[in-house]
Amino acid sequence: MTKSPLAIRLCAPRGFCAGVDRAIQIVVLALKAYGAPVYVRHEIVHNRYVVEGLEAKGAIFVEELDEIPEEHRAQPVVFSAHGVPKSVPADAIARNLFYLDATCPLVSKVHKQALRHQRLGRHVILIGHEGHPEVIGTMGQLPEGAVSLVDTVEDAARYMPPDPDKLGYVTQTTLSVEDSEGVIAKLKERFPNLQDPAAESICYATTNRQEAVKLAAPGCDLFLIVGAPNSSNSKRLVEVALKSGARQAVLVQRAAEIDWDAVGPLRTVGLSAGASAPEVIVNEIIDAFRDRYDATVELAEMAEENEHFPVNRELRHIELTHEDMAWVNG
Repeated sequence: MTKSPLAIRLCAPRGFCAGVDRAIQIVVLALKAYGAPVYVRHEIVHNRYVVEGLEAKGAIFVEELDEIPEEHRAQPVVFSAHGVPKSVPADAIARNLFYLDATCPLVSKVHKQALRHQRLGRHVILIGHEGHPEVIGTMGQLPEGAVSLVDTVEDAARYMPPDPDKLGYVTQTTLSVEDSEGVIAKLKERFPNLQDPAAESICYATTNRQEAVKLAAPGCDLFLIVGAPNSSNSKRLVEVALKSGARQAVLVQRAAEIDWDAVGPLRTVGLSAGASAPEVIVNEIIDAFRDRYDATVELAEMAEENEHFPVNRELRHIELTHEDMAWVNG
């Protein structure tokens, strides 16, 4: 049977950012250095394929440190890439646990910016999504009451600060650039003395992936974003694709989730992946389209990413091979 032609616009950059890559490497290297089990507090990144792959290697995921059995307290515990409140490492020290912090350096930069605002006498506004682990970690860097969370333009319009002349803001790193700009504009309209962070809070990887989706989306019958339902940056990519001209945009974790009957006739498909999604799943989805269509792949490239964040000092003597990471890199 003759297959219908299909153009796949493959976004670049896509998938793992340097912070996610580093966090996964930390768990893999800890398993090589110290043996199983290695405990991880919360999902190391928001992706079930990654979590299950690490579990298969000997990682054990826990929600809180008190779940680590007494007999395993000499084993390392890794904090996720999203960052943790200051109370978590303090709790680890109190329990005499050996911890490795996999917080993305760009998230750590936001923590420092928030602390700088406080040091300069400003109340901190954090623009972000309530309940997201990164937001919980950032708010947990400062004393209770020192940070106010604002999510939407409507929140910004209602917000009543303790002192409207002594305010500084930071943002969650994985927000939509356009959405955060609207919130910031409303806050500055109401509070002209609102101080910017010392550097941009939304990370380069979030911005680059959104810009590549904007480039690829116009005229797409379908835009697929590979990512998890609890991945903030992945959900923002779906929104960006729809705003930028895709007829429909869908978040999927694996090729098996594609509803082939629902997507309708296809001639052009956009494809990208959130910062926690492995390249091996992108390849899996391209293969699924090739099974059904005479598919050609076109690259929609906005930027080249060469950033690399070194792992913890305790792990730098361990060799990381291609085979160690092939299960996610394809």
